[in-house]
Amino acid sequence: MHDDRSLVEARLKRVLDERIRPAVYPESVPLDVAVWHAPGEPVPVAEGLAAEPEPIAVGARWGAPWGTSWFRVDGTVPEEWAGRTVEALLDLGFDENMPGFQCEGLVYRPDGSPVKGLNPRNQWVRVGTPVAGGEEVRLHIEAASNPVILDYHPFRPTWLGDKETAGHQPQYTLTRMDLAVFDETVWQLVVDLEVLGELMAELPADAQRRYEILRAVERALDAVDLQDVNGTAARAREELAGVLAAPAVPSAHRISAVGHAHIDSAWLWPLRETVRKVARTTANMTALIEDEPDFVFAMSQAQQWAWVKEHRPEVWARVKKAVAEGRFVPAGGMWVESDTNMPGSEAMARQFVHGKRFFLDEFGIENDEAWLPDTFGFAAGLPQIIRAAGSTRLLTQKISWSQTNRFPHHTFQWEGIDGTRVFTHFPPVDTYNCSMKGSELAHAARNFKDKGRALHSLAPTGWGDGGGGTTREMVAKAARVRDLEGSPTVVWETPADFFAKAEAEYPDPPVWVGELYLELHRATLTSQAKTKQGNRHSEHLLREAELWAATAAVRTGFPYPYEDLDRIWKTVLLHQFHDILPGSSIAWVHREARATYQRIAAELNEIIDWAQRALAGEGDRPLVFNAAPHTRNGVAAGGAAPGQPAGGVTVSKRPEGGHVLSNGLLRVEIDARGLVVSAYDLDADRETIAPGTAANLLQLHPDFPNMWDAWDVDAFYRNAVTDLVRTDELTAGEEGVRIVRSFGSSRVTQVLSLSPGERRLLIDTEVDWHETEKFLKLAFPLDVHAERYASETQFGHFHRPTHTNTSWEAAKFEACNHRFIHLDEPGWGVAVVNDSTYGHDVTRSVRTDGDKGTTTTVRVSLLRAPRFPDPETDQGVHRFRHALVPGAGIADAVREGWRINLPERRVTGAREVAPLVTVDNEAVVITAVKLADDGSGDVVVRFHEAHGGRARATLTAGFEIGSVTVTDLLERPLPDEAVHVGNGIRLRLRPFELKTLRLAPL
Repeated sequence: MHDDRSLVEARLKRVLDERIRPAVYPESVPLDVAVWHAPGEPVPVAEGLAAEPEPIAVGARWGAPWGTSWFRVDGTVPEEWAGRTVEALLDLGFDENMPGFQCEGLVYRPDGSPVKGLNPRNQWVRVGTPVAGGEEVRLHIEAASNPVILDYHPFRPTWLGDKETAGHQPQYTLTRMDLAVFDETVWQLVVDLEVLGELMAELPADAQRRYEILRAVERALDAVDLQDVNGTAARAREELAGVLAAPAVPSAHRISAVGHAHIDSAWLWPLRETVRKVARTTANMTALIEDEPDFVFAMSQAQQWAWVKEHRPEVWARVKKAVAEGRFVPAGGMWVESDTNMPGSEAMARQFVHGKRFFLDEFGIENDEAWLPDTFGFAAGLPQIIRAAGSTRLLTQKISWSQTNRFPHHTFQWEGIDGTRVFTHFPPVDTYNCSMKGSELAHAARNFKDKGRALHSLAPTGWGDGGGGTTREMVAKAARVRDLEGSPTVVWETPADFFAKAEAEYPDPPVWVGELYLELHRATLTSQAKTKQGNRHSEHLLREAELWAATAAVRTGFPYPYEDLDRIWKTVLLHQFHDILPGSSIAWVHREARATYQRIAAELNEIIDWAQRALAGEGDRPLVFNAAPHTRNGVAAGGAAPGQPAGGVTVSKRPEGGHVLSNGLLRVEIDARGLVVSAYDLDADRETIAPGTAANLLQLHPDFPNMWDAWDVDAFYRNAVTDLVRTDELTAGEEGVRIVRSFGSSRVTQVLSLSPGERRLLIDTEVDWHETEKFLKLAFPLDVHAERYASETQFGHFHRPTHTNTSWEAAKFEACNHRFIHLDEPGWGVAVVNDSTYGHDVTRSVRTDGDKGTTTTVRVSLLRAPRFPDPETDQGVHRFRHALVPGAGIADAVREGWRINLPERRVTGAREVAPLVTVDNEAVVITAVKLADDGSGDVVVRFHEAHGGRARATLTAGFEIGSVTVTDLLERPLPDEAVHVGNGIRLRLRPFELKTLRLAPL
């Protein structure tokens, strides 16, 4: 037989596009349209409905960037349509290829009740089925004219990313506003042919099943009268019934479809627009749940649920009803789908505390999975946090984006730094926006790496990023492939149902140890420096506010600011969303973030000041408050006392030019270029800086990645570098050695200083940054032979290699740390600590002359200047503080990392302040001291082993204890027991073990 496969497939495409799809709506009449353009920001729904609109015609331009237009559409259902299904077709000027990335709308009835959202893949509103004829139709559309930022020519600089620079030109053309007859038989035929055509394309060219489908499709096309599609669609469907009824083979891959709409809490739109995106999507999904009895939808990010509750109570009522029916499922148990690399220990814990508590308070539901499909890699400390919050599972998809190495598993146990494991799944469909295409389903089955051991995978199904969710077409496709030969089987299930099946069939999956590093988007550790600084400083201010407020509450009756701290925590957690903290959002988002962080800092400093004054009392005695978890300058951790002065610091001229700083512990030589050529550890009789090199070296690289400008730095950036060694000024004074440099359009001022009695060189850097597409690094070439280095992460640290033996190691050419990096040889090490930077690289080389030793270079990433999506990323003045700590062991690195982030506070008062709690082993680090969230007055203390070994310690309370309870992160009792003797609690901790205690005062 002649092979006519290509001929039939081409025929199918044309007939679908040009005849059958247009016949879904065989008759239509235009609606009358009027519009009112809201001035400024969005208005309340009642105001939009009450506004008096003016007529507008289809074909007219509308929608200034970031504007809101209220359309009113009116029409009458023709009498002759009686008994038929009628829908309103409302096309605001959509590009169907960009759901979630352009204009959108939310449809209301005249009484203000929401109907559903409008987007490029969801333009219809059901008017009646069947209609009687003659019905009057009036609908209102709150239309957002969000500009297209990520266009067909992506990553080109645009000023549309901020309402202050976007201009006022209309962007969209009103395209269609009609009432139309909906022919469900034709629509069902479209879905039949799409499913079979897509399945056929994925089957082997010589497969019997492919030709069975091909012949059935051919018969169906023969049965369709192209001049009367509506009259012959049923006959065509009959020709397809047989191939659609053939069941799947028993070994078919099994997909759990979860209705989904990944909504970025901010990205190419501001936070205020996400509030409306969530309302549109949840309105759509609750409507779809009412229409489709098998459909299940899951939504993560408690913040987004809270927005619906606060801003759209009518939609919230529908959501609550669907949740009660088990059809609309809270997922993830986090406040937002946050970045997990950069948030600090407590912040990462509070993501789960506030997320899970919201779902428990609102619905009595505790979900068991962390749901992070789009997060840019996962820190090695996360498994312990997930477990400590009462969850056991993780879902993500983003690791499939890695450029270099393919991750070897889709279902596995992920082990964190303390040995905790969580059951983890990467959907092999490789998208969190699955649309039930045959190509997606076939890819999931082929791609699944656990064949022969497991059968199940999950497919998050629905339009996302900008929202929209699942469509009726996706649900209809899923129904056809529920049990279809040649296809994976698909069933709608909750995340919990999927995980239960996956765990049951795969009780002993492989184990992955350590971070889940994304080999992409590495520059998100550096972009938008002020956002990152705001996050770091807010985290530490929150620690101080809780510590001093709790201490003052127990000691003086100070009113603990529960509500203020709860609100501020939620604001900080929101800004840890995986496009805000990583710096990959538009200019508007980061402009608002900077203002928000300033406001938070002012509030928290006020709380801290009130609490400290309550503790110190009225007086003129100078006191030093130490919020760090280690004693310093004679002041105990978490207490206040007069500081103890140490020895002095000398500054002298260096014979070869430059200056020498010395404090009896370190001797630091700064040459005429302002570079550190020696940092000598006097006690160890050991040089820190590698021979022939210089530290405090600022290096400038070109930085123009192949794509994803704010997200990516590609390895080739290292091919060209400029060492910034020319000085404009080099002076010495009481503050230390001051260096000024200029380069390009920018200027750097640094102050290098030693403090009495401290083994650290402080480096304060101010950069007035006006470069474009450049990457600024601060380099420390160290005379240390190290094959690995320690990098702080949540509740501990972990090691990365300094070599590039394999492609996995080579791919980690930019990585994340929190407060410190540490590397050592047996008996001696060096730490580099920071107060606000995250990105860094560590490399090693063997010297070819002199002593032929090893140089290990640590480089801190300071600033970038990408032009997309914010064309003025990081322009302006930035201040950083780093310290080089020679002779540091891991304990010193931990201590100095905390110290640089929690400066002492000086207050005058009448009395010293004893710590509320103390611990007698510096390996045990207290990360939080606060009052219990339930308002009981109990004191909650969270701590962990920080050095990577086993620790015994006694935690002592500075108040009478009635009882001690070990709790999870949500402060709920665990079966674990604490040994309580008087006011002391004896502790035994595993390496990096995290614990939370609840102390009830007598």
